[in-house]
Amino acid sequence: MLHGFLRVAAAVPLVRVGDPGFHLEQHRALLREAAQAGVHLVVFPELSLTGYTCGDLFGQATLQRSALQALLGLLDDFPFAGIAIVGLPLVVDDQLFNVAAVIHGGTLLGLVPKSYLPTYKEFYESRWFAAAALARSREVTLPGHAAVPFGSDLLFRDRQISELALGVEICEDLWMPIAPSSRLALAGATVLANLSASNEIIGKANYRRQLVVNQSGRCIAAYIYASCGVHESSTDLVFGGHCLIAENGTLLAETPRYQRQAQLLVADVDLDRLRGDRVRTTSFAASALYESAPALRQVPFTLEPTAQPLPLRRWIDPQPFVPQQKEQLRERCEEIFQIQMAGLAKRLEQLGRPPVVLGISGGLDSTLALLVTVKTFDLLGVPRHQITGITMPGFGTTHATRSNALALMEQLGISSREIDIRPLCLAEWRALGHAPFGIRLEGQSIESLEAQLRALPPERRNDLVFENVQARMRTSLLMNSGLVIGTGDVSELALGWCTYNADHMSMYNPNVSVPKTLVRFLVEWVALHEFEGPTRQTLLAIAHTVISPELLPPDAQGQIVQATEDTIGPYELHDFFLYHLVRFGSPPRKIWFLAQQASFSQPYSSETIAHWLQVFLRRFFSQQFKRSCLPDGPKVGSISLSPRGDWRMPSDASVAAWLEDLRGELPL
Repeated sequence: MLHGFLRVAAAVPLVRVGDPGFHLEQHRALLREAAQAGVHLVVFPELSLTGYTCGDLFGQATLQRSALQALLGLLDDFPFAGIAIVGLPLVVDDQLFNVAAVIHGGTLLGLVPKSYLPTYKEFYESRWFAAAALARSREVTLPGHAAVPFGSDLLFRDRQISELALGVEICEDLWMPIAPSSRLALAGATVLANLSASNEIIGKANYRRQLVVNQSGRCIAAYIYASCGVHESSTDLVFGGHCLIAENGTLLAETPRYQRQAQLLVADVDLDRLRGDRVRTTSFAASALYESAPALRQVPFTLEPTAQPLPLRRWIDPQPFVPQQKEQLRERCEEIFQIQMAGLAKRLEQLGRPPVVLGISGGLDSTLALLVTVKTFDLLGVPRHQITGITMPGFGTTHATRSNALALMEQLGISSREIDIRPLCLAEWRALGHAPFGIRLEGQSIESLEAQLRALPPERRNDLVFENVQARMRTSLLMNSGLVIGTGDVSELALGWCTYNADHMSMYNPNVSVPKTLVRFLVEWVALHEFEGPTRQTLLAIAHTVISPELLPPDAQGQIVQATEDTIGPYELHDFFLYHLVRFGSPPRKIWFLAQQASFSQPYSSETIAHWLQVFLRRFFSQQFKRSCLPDGPKVGSISLSPRGDWRMPSDASVAAWLEDLRGELPL
């Protein structure tokens, strides 16, 4: 399997109720289609070899024998190298069971009877079938075949792929308080299959979808749900062919209902990700302490490696922190903003609602922090004039950002100050004996120094002391002015794109776990939903400003030359890397592969992605010392780098193993 991906499918064959011969050919046709699509596992609906709505015909020996012959015929001529799970009625020990037959490459691995038989309202299954608990035999021998395990206690486990273990349940089993799939997952099943015949009534599809997605999340597993199609509809019931593939609480794929042709729903599930989540979620294994049922029987198999066509059959989100749907994005922004406000409000109440101070640059991060602070003061009933915004133009400040900073503070009605840090920085460089960019400072005025700085060619615009003195001067002024609200975001912290004990430090930072790719959307959301008129226009202008620390001198036209993404790489790539490294623990080679499958705002070559991934890894490891002493701030999403909570990493850890994982076939 490529990078731990298993290609699975839910199949909806055409149905002629009570005609196993017709269904046999339908199964073969869909299995051939699955083989061409590179599928490893196909799940068919409940009683797929006969049809679900046979009623009292299930008691007829003719139908029972025909169903068995269809199964034997499928085993004898099985056009698929992977695993297929089909449904049929099967007589065992003079009882009729609703059974799922698990077949691998033409070999019957086992038979799983249905545990819970619905016998209420439109369902009447116990009229015909026996529940799994009533089974007496633990093995079944079919004509011409060796004995196979029989029971609801079967776990099908691959001999070579440790992450692949399959558990099977049937329709109603999932709807019970303790579903068999829960027990199967605790025993190691990473892939859960459900053969279903769920009829359609108003609202049931939504409930069914929630049920499947939530069970995949509770079990930290992939869940493949296959339900019979419209041609099963008979007498009083209508079926829609609703198939679902979910993975750990996320819906990967879903069929449109009421289709009149056969369907094959295909998706790639990530077994590596599931195993990693189970290892990190220590309470998952602890759940087994409360499971008193006997141990499951292990049924081994070996899945033959097959060529897996690309691209992946799943959505790889290029911006995992930013929902694609507008309504989802609105809800996400609103919730994050509320979390930020709630966290800051608690800190301010604890300290007696003191005045606060922020550095306002006219950029995205400081704007978001100011908006959170203003709305928090409104929430607490504290006058906005107790917020002091200080804009501190330096040698890299442009007219546009300075104007936006001043306008925003005035429009929001906070107290504001402007402190020109250039004379202070000039004095400090002189005290340090530092010549910025090799320019001697004796006899230099600020104006003459700025003129020489603007004339510098791009290759000479590199002076870390020049940048750090400005950054620390701003923080020193803030720290000496009151309770400082921080502004830096989690993307900057991941890359170490902040000056130690400068913009890196504050008394409380509401932005500390907000990713850069989401900051712009948050500012836009606040602009559109909380303000109007000139304030809205200023906020929208800030939202579209080039991201820059503005520590290097602008060009001769006064435009920003220090674009952050030109130096450290696109934030959409870095946020993608951050998400997959921290959230899932994905190895770099897999992250590189996934990034090539994602549709970013612009196309990136595989070489470009590999280059910036290497930059990300080096910076992520080397800059941990900055993250080891972060100020408090609220966790808003699944990624947080707080050393007190989510991310405890030694500051001196080596990146060598991660870089080695990238080497080999990768274009580095």
